[in-house]
Order: sequence, then C-alpha cells, then structure tokens
Amino acid sequence: MRRLDYYWYHKHPLVMLLLPLSWLFCMVSMLRRKAYQSQLLKVTRLPVPVIIVGNISVGGTGKTPLVVWLVDFLKQAGYKPAIISRGYGGGAQQWPQRVLPGSDAASVGDEAVLLARRCDCPMAVAPNRVAAARMVLENNGCDIIVCDDGLQHYALARDIEIAVIDGVRRFGNGYCLPAGPLRERPGRLDGVDFVVVNGEAGEIINNHAYFSMRLHPGALRQVSDDDKRCDISVFHGQVVHAVAGIGHPARFFQHLKESGIKVIEHAFPDHHPFTAQDLQFGENASVIMTEKDAVKCRGFTRENHWYLPVDVQLTPEFGERLLKQLKMREAANG
Repeated sequence: MRRLDYYWYHKHPLVMLLLPLSWLFCMVSMLRRKAYQSQLLKVTRLPVPVIIVGNISVGGTGKTPLVVWLVDFLKQAGYKPAIISRGYGGGAQQWPQRVLPGSDAASVGDEAVLLARRCDCPMAVAPNRVAAARMVLENNGCDIIVCDDGLQHYALARDIEIAVIDGVRRFGNGYCLPAGPLRERPGRLDGVDFVVVNGEAGEIINNHAYFSMRLHPGALRQVSDDDKRCDISVFHGQVVHAVAGIGHPARFFQHLKESGIKVIEHAFPDHHPFTAQDLQFGENASVIMTEKDAVKCRGFTRENHWYLPVDVQLTPEFGERLLKQLKMREAANG
C-alpha cells in the first residue's frame, strides 16, 4: 500500500473518491482567511517587521534552507533577526519553547534544531506563532522576525510573504488536501510578495515576479562530529545507504546518484523519529543522511555516518527587491 502523498503526483481513481473532502477543505481554508482579513478573527501586529516564508503545499519545497539564507542576508544588511516556527514534530508539553543548537529535536522539532544550529540567532517555536514571537522579542534585541512555515497562520500580521514552490513537483494534481498536496489554491500566490521556485522556474506563474533558487550541497560532515568533513567525491563508485526522512527524498537520492554513488535508498516519512534500529545496515556500512535527519541521530551513529548540508543561491535582484520592499513596509507602518 503506497502512502497517500504518492497519489497526489500520479493519476489514480483514489483521488476522485477524495474530491468531496478536498472541496470542503478548500472552502474552509478560504473562509478562514476571509475571517482574518475582515477582522472577524483577531490579527496581532508586532512592533517589528515580520517576514513569512511558507508554501501552499505540504511536503518539502526548500523552505528551511531559504530561511537560513534569509537570516544571513538580513544580518549582512544590518538587521538583528530572530526566527519563529511551529516546532512541527516536537512533543513539548508546554509552549512556546526557546530553541538552542543543543535542544532536543524530540521536544521542539527537527527543523527548529537545524535552524538554531545554522543561524546563530534567537529562536522560539509554538503552534501559536504570536506566542513564539513574543518570546523571542523578550530581552533579545531583535528588530525583525522570520517566520518559518507560517503562510496560513493568519493570526500573525506580516509585512512580507515569500512562497516557495518545488520546481519539479509544482502543485501536484492541483487539488487541495486530502485529494492533493495543496493547503490553498494556486490563486493564493497572487497575494504574496515573492514567489521562489526551487529549481527552474519555468512557466509556472503568470503575471507574477518569481525567482529561481538553487540548492548547493556542501562537504559531507560526520553526524557525531561536525568538525570532521570530507568531499562527497570520496564515495564515488561506492555503495552507500542513503537515509532521508524529509518531504521529498527523491531529490536527495538523485543528487547522491549524480555524484557517482551507488545508492541504496531508505526513505522514511517526513519528520520520522529515528532510532538506532533504523540505521542498522551493518557495522561497516557507509551512511549518508540529510541534515534535518542528522539532528535526531547524533546519539547513536558511527564514524562512517555522514550528513549532507545544503545552502541556497538566489540572484542579487531578489535581495535588492526584498530590502526595498521591507523598507517600504517599515515606512508605511511608521
């Protein structure tokens, strides 16, 4: 039995059976957004600018590496950013939660710990993004907030919205959940400030500014010791167990194959809570995993277990337009 998300990107009769639920989801999503826009539901505006990085579909589109890029870009522009997120996959009993590089991914979520390790700035997570934002504003001196995966969290007022799209999978079959991968209809993109396409943008969005984003994998790092690194070419021609518990593992596996590695694929559900048993491929087996998975596996990996960090590259025009838009919104808000 295939997972439901397989059918979102392939034609199958099962999708037709789910269409009534999909139409209901779309209607509820639209009405909810209208309720916030008309102020029937409360919207909180913070004393600092808020940049939302999100998407209209579920699954991996490349939001997390874009947030890393954005935080670094804002620092270079003179800002003091902080990050907030939902903390998806975290099982903390109380929210919000501060996130540090050494935080437990089981409590605050794997992506949150990854961001804390990479970005070196204040971070908090909570299902209620306003509560998380108030936490990072307390005694941290931040002057701008980047919200990871908050496009549909309309209770938090935003100054700039950035939507990320997978350039290969795009919108799948075009249906909303559960018949398809969409949280909102594609028309929602007409209201965002920037559309970033992970890969070739192509003819995806008409009458809208969009920017291509390139993923650039770095040198492999040992899961148990970040200071130990090696070039991926070391594994050229070798058999490697590739482990990925992310939204779109095929992209990760394909990169390893293009690097000349003989890949044995091990795809797990997104945000999978890894255990030592998941990595039992033999004592001498080489393993390469994603950075998001590595934060959950540090306590039970061997020396031949590596992860692949990923950075993004965007055109200078994107950064210039982002700063210009940010300054305009800051001026408008006084």
